[in-house]
Amino acid sequence: MKLAYWMYAGPAHIGTLRIASSFKNVHAIMHAPLGDDYFNVMRSMLSRERDFTPVTTSVVDRHVLARGSQEKVVDNITRKDKEENPDLIVLTPTCTSSILQEDLANFVERAQMDAQGDVMLADVNHYRANELQAADRTLQQIVEFYLKKAAKQGDLPVERTEKPSVNIIGITTLGFHNNHDVTELKRLMADLGIEVNAVIPEGASVHDLKNLPKAWFNLIPYREIGSLTAEYLQREFEMPYVDITPMGVVETARCIRAIQKLLNERGVAANYDQFIDDQTRFASQAAWFSRSIDCQNLTGKRCVVFGDNTHAAALTKVLSREMGLKVVLAGTYCKYDEAWFRQEVEGYCDEVLISEDNGAIADKIAQLEPAAIFGTQMERHVGKRLNIPCGVIAAPIHVQNFPVGYRPFLGYEGANQLVDLIYNSFTLGMEDHLLEIFGGHDTKEVITHTLSADADLNWTTDGLTELKRVPGFVRGKVKRNTEKFAREQGYTEITAEVIYAAKEAVGA
Repeated sequence: MKLAYWMYAGPAHIGTLRIASSFKNVHAIMHAPLGDDYFNVMRSMLSRERDFTPVTTSVVDRHVLARGSQEKVVDNITRKDKEENPDLIVLTPTCTSSILQEDLANFVERAQMDAQGDVMLADVNHYRANELQAADRTLQQIVEFYLKKAAKQGDLPVERTEKPSVNIIGITTLGFHNNHDVTELKRLMADLGIEVNAVIPEGASVHDLKNLPKAWFNLIPYREIGSLTAEYLQREFEMPYVDITPMGVVETARCIRAIQKLLNERGVAANYDQFIDDQTRFASQAAWFSRSIDCQNLTGKRCVVFGDNTHAAALTKVLSREMGLKVVLAGTYCKYDEAWFRQEVEGYCDEVLISEDNGAIADKIAQLEPAAIFGTQMERHVGKRLNIPCGVIAAPIHVQNFPVGYRPFLGYEGANQLVDLIYNSFTLGMEDHLLEIFGGHDTKEVITHTLSADADLNWTTDGLTELKRVPGFVRGKVKRNTEKFAREQGYTEITAEVIYAAKEAVGA
């Protein structure tokens, strides 16, 4: 068993708590030992939200192990029901407490007899699901619970809204730039003449979930959270959905055209071609920048992209298709959705890496020596160690990824923000070249090792000295060719003599 000292996606209960904390007046009871109860601290440190995190831990201790936890869990649920008066209490175990194999569904039934609000168990396999999968499942479960409850009470609306309307599904607490993205999506829908019927779960009331079927369609901006809910609504209420992430000029236009097609099929003569053209040619700075001399200076630069499915796939397309950069590696840690990711990035990158191992992506970056990295906070740390700039484009996140200013990643304004992020992530202009010519510091530090302990080649002092004599703009290529030659010839050390031999072998 390999010890996970850094995780890209947290355990399942974090996903459930994210969904519960996103709704208004929903409280979560976490059945867990001390040590699993770090969600409150994490949310209060990162998200810069003003509200107290509504999560309580029902601690599994030695007394619980001796007597069982039913009485304690039920007491905690009923106590919080009286103190907080929530609309819903969600009970979730953690992967640790799941080992006890207790009948938590029975605990919920017992608590529901005394509680004034609703009580439900987050039905998630904590051994198999990660944070993102659990969040997706929990949101769908809560939506299904309240729609069935409304149908049973005869309180379920059957008519669509008079004007075209949309539900935006998947906006959560601790989501990467989610609070800014939803503002941009609302503006975009307003420009298209579409009303926003609901945004869930962030800021929504569970009592309003019964109104979801009133919308004409659902928009799922992030593949990780919201897909199961959209599929359920389509299956039970024949609600179509659009799951194209509007990130970058091209994908934003594709998303809008998908909405146009959907509305046309429902009898609305929607035509957004002129809107797309105006935004692309005149309003969006991103489209203008892609034709500017500054962007042409980036053409062909090598970069690595790594993150969740949504952001890594979208940014790979933006870099390759809209800005002319060379994506030498595109990767994701969402192993459960590998087929979708490979299909999305096919043709836009040289290589695909599907991995949850931070060491594997770090070693790959060290081997490829890209000009820039676009990844998570983990890749930012890797970039610092390798002296490679990194733009953060996905979770895992840091407090700096919750900017006070307006920084959406979606829509046309999001495309502008992406341009700035990408452009500013590179060492630009003639800076390096001029410093080398006029005797400044050598900014092209040589990377001669991987970041894990399994490096198979060692560079000697004279080998490094010789390599540093190579001009910076071709040094990476010379290094890669030399290492390839050394492996083929069976060398374990690279000396100056090996460099000379490799040079002769390639005829340089």
